[in-house]
Amino acid sequence: MPDPDSQPANLDLPDWYPSWAREIAESYFSGNSCFFILHGNIHDLVPCEANGETQFLSVTEFLGEYLFGRWDIVLQHNLSKGLQALAGRDSDRHQEMMRELTGLFGHYRNWSRKPDDILATLDQMIERYLLEEKPEQRKRLAVVFDYGQYLVPPGEPVQISGTIASRVVRFLDWARNPYIRRINMAFFLISESLSEVNDRLAQSPFITAIEVPMPDASARQRFIDANADKVPEDGSGDKLTKSQLIGNSNGLSLLSLEQLLAQAARTGGATATQFRNLKKTAIERQCSGFLEFVEPKHTLDLVVGHEAACRRLRQDAKLISSGHSDAAPMGYLICGPVGTGKTFLAECYAGSIGIPCVKLKNFRSKYVGESEGNLQRVLTVLRSLGPVIVIIDEADAALGDRNQSGDSGTSGRVFSMIAQQMGDTRYRGRIMWMLLTCRPDLLPIDLKRQGRAEVHIPLFYPDNEQEILNMFEVMGRKNKVAIETDSLKLDDRHKELSGADIESVVLTARRVALLDGRTTVSKDDIEKSLSEFIPAAQGLEKDMQELAAVLECTQTDFLNDEWRDTLESEGGRAQLQQQLTTMRNLVEQL
Repeated sequence: MPDPDSQPANLDLPDWYPSWAREIAESYFSGNSCFFILHGNIHDLVPCEANGETQFLSVTEFLGEYLFGRWDIVLQHNLSKGLQALAGRDSDRHQEMMRELTGLFGHYRNWSRKPDDILATLDQMIERYLLEEKPEQRKRLAVVFDYGQYLVPPGEPVQISGTIASRVVRFLDWARNPYIRRINMAFFLISESLSEVNDRLAQSPFITAIEVPMPDASARQRFIDANADKVPEDGSGDKLTKSQLIGNSNGLSLLSLEQLLAQAARTGGATATQFRNLKKTAIERQCSGFLEFVEPKHTLDLVVGHEAACRRLRQDAKLISSGHSDAAPMGYLICGPVGTGKTFLAECYAGSIGIPCVKLKNFRSKYVGESEGNLQRVLTVLRSLGPVIVIIDEADAALGDRNQSGDSGTSGRVFSMIAQQMGDTRYRGRIMWMLLTCRPDLLPIDLKRQGRAEVHIPLFYPDNEQEILNMFEVMGRKNKVAIETDSLKLDDRHKELSGADIESVVLTARRVALLDGRTTVSKDDIEKSLSEFIPAAQGLEKDMQELAAVLECTQTDFLNDEWRDTLESEGGRAQLQQQLTTMRNLVEQL
């Protein structure tokens, strides 16, 4: 990269340069920053074009060979290997760098690997180049610090050691030094997650943090074209073609895509089922197991009751499927007492749209900065994976609160990251959030507002005998158990069964049949299981959960007639709110 003072207003960069590299150049040439933190998909490959051919290099190699390919000295440092010249495959350039470095550090074998010794020597190099009176003899210097999270980890100023604190101060001095920004010097700190880097650096106005995104369709196309021998051109039989692979590989890094193509090549190409399974495994591995893919086996046609809720979800599914994702909500809050089928409804919705569905698993860690790093890794994949449905079960406990204390601010930062992503309207129709909870009153209002979880759907237990009988039939279909419901009779204790209760009765009946040596379930098995089943005590807590769901509802036709009339009566909402407060106080005292 040339001197910022001589750089024209329009950057003359090759068209194939990735967007994040252009962002670096713009910030550097404008004189805003000479110190950068690269985070995100930093362990992936970068497509580079040279002499009409496409090659794939690591992020560090791309910086050394292309972005700073004409600079005099480009160095790479990590705690394992110490300091090295980063000249790529140009042996002459490497030798030139080594001669310069040998004059400063001595013979290569005598170089210290202690990071503080290296930083002190780099300080001497910087001072030497700054004091050079002749601009034509001033060396252009770039330093890349790999795995920067281990060099300057996060921590409060009173907690980090004097050594780490001195590194943070040294980097800040380089970043804000106006003389360094006037000459050709640049520094890069590379970390998978921005939250794993010391806050004093990540939040400094003199340091620019740039995210390396997952590869877009153009990058995936170039990679698949370069591996064309592993992909059938015409998609013979049931094998995926190149265009299908490009379209279906969103959310994958190029390294993961390389592994998938290698596995598919052994079988002469990949079928849609094989590729889907390979992609599922690769993305879960990329997210370190914090995302779990769900393969919906049912659609909304299998849902019993909740007619208004299913109608709204079908309408949204139709809008998304027909390309009108801008009319879809950012997210849903599905609430109601335990056992009402919140998770089942969310999965059926995903099955009706036919798009990937994932569950967010526990990403929290006891180490400072690691929880935020885990979540950032997941969000990076989700942004490139869309359209996708993200199910967060027990959302009130999983997402935390911005005011939660006792964990050094981790919960507040995690909450802020999720809230910010949920409210990013650029991803409307691409990332659909489904927050499931039986206690919506405990969920922070920041997540429930319009523009985030916009549609609040309350679910209730079946409220009549026919609906309960229909649910028996559906639960039988779900679990592949044939059931005759025409002659089933319910007594008073069975008229408040939840969906989970009914499924338990069906599975118990199948157990009875299997123990009796039969593979089919008879009506007598169902009646025997039903007569012996004792529903769990509903009690005050169930009533409180139902009342909280009513108060959260955002569409009156989601409610039954009784709740709608109560809510719309004069002073009805205030009365229900007071009743909920009383119930909460009683439950907390139990």
